[in-house]
Amino acid sequence: MRVVWATDIHLNFLTAEGRDAFFSSIRDHQPDAVFVTGDIAEAPSLTHLLDDMRQAIQVPLYFVLGNHDFYYGSITQVRSRLKHWCQVQPGLTYLSTTRLVELTPTTVLVGHDGWGDGRYGNYHLSPVRLSDQELIAEFKDLDREAVLGKLHALGDEAAWYLRERLDEALASYRQVICLTHVPPFKEACWYQGKMGNDDWLPYFACQAVGEVLLHASRERPDCSITVLCGHTHHAGIVQLRPNLRVVTGAAEYGAPCIQETLELEELFCQSVFVEGGEDRGARSVENDAAGRQPGTPK
Repeated sequence: MRVVWATDIHLNFLTAEGRDAFFSSIRDHQPDAVFVTGDIAEAPSLTHLLDDMRQAIQVPLYFVLGNHDFYYGSITQVRSRLKHWCQVQPGLTYLSTTRLVELTPTTVLVGHDGWGDGRYGNYHLSPVRLSDQELIAEFKDLDREAVLGKLHALGDEAAWYLRERLDEALASYRQVICLTHVPPFKEACWYQGKMGNDDWLPYFACQAVGEVLLHASRERPDCSITVLCGHTHHAGIVQLRPNLRVVTGAAEYGAPCIQETLELEELFCQSVFVEGGEDRGARSVENDAAGRQPGTPK
């Protein structure tokens, strides 16, 4: 089974011609399915652009949403609308509202949007303020402590959802692919080949989801979990455990690209490389240099 993966495609930044060119590039790879790990558009244009993409690629599209997908809208309302809309749209699957998706007899797909949950880095000393706090209804008019509480709640919601899906998946399958927008470990929060610094980590990694993934990988060392995510706009791979790997995709506003063309039969037995074969520079947590120079994502 061949799958094309893209992330942070921001279709609302493109002209109609630009979108057509991107969709054509996907078709050129002749995939059996497409994965998208969030930041597809913004709330007012999301369903319209997803429908355009669905009609253009003509294969099943499995996706989660990113923070930009809720801009000029509400998290609760957008998720509810997408859940009901996808139920009547053939070929569209919103993983945050779906149970398991069997891809092959041994491989299953799960996913959730995720959220930077404020637990990594130093939230209280960070000068960073994301546009989320102005453009997403649930964050408007919240003071700093209330924002942190909302970040915790969103991260915990994603973790709870994935815990149930992973327990079910690992009871029946040997290989799990998990799609999420936000890197679930600080080590997967890449910026120019390094880990993001403490100012940005609160918003760009979800510790709660990471803990769920680590627990699942320890409980089932005979099973493999591959996580595909985005959000930072910088690429990298981190091997958390022998059976748990996180691949973070790169992105550029106005220039969406294919991150990987995945052959599922090979995904769990070899390293993943970027389009064209260039190694992303994978690292293991155990070998990560403690004295690295921090970067600044996105």
